Amino acid sequence: MRPAMQFVDTASRFQSSVSVSKDDTNVDGKSIMQMSMLAATCGTRLKIKAEGADAAEAVEALRELVEVKKFDEPTPEEKSRQA
Repeated sequence: MRPAMQFVDTASRFQSSVSVSKDDTNVDGKSIMQMSMLAATCGTRLKIKAEGADAAEAVEALRELVEVKKFDEPTPEEKSRQA
């Protein structure tokens, strides 16, 4: 749940609307309840879309959180190497 909250916190810093989709499910990226409905785990492919004046900045910040920082958590591969 912590990664979903980080995502929502980051998305909420921007004025643009943020939507996230997985398969046929599309949710508000600023709603923790809706984000939890995606049941996304490490490796799940999500589509992030933002609309508004700061949309490009919002998408870049969320991409960095997910792809670069990886929510500041070890991936399953990193966890298995540590064990």
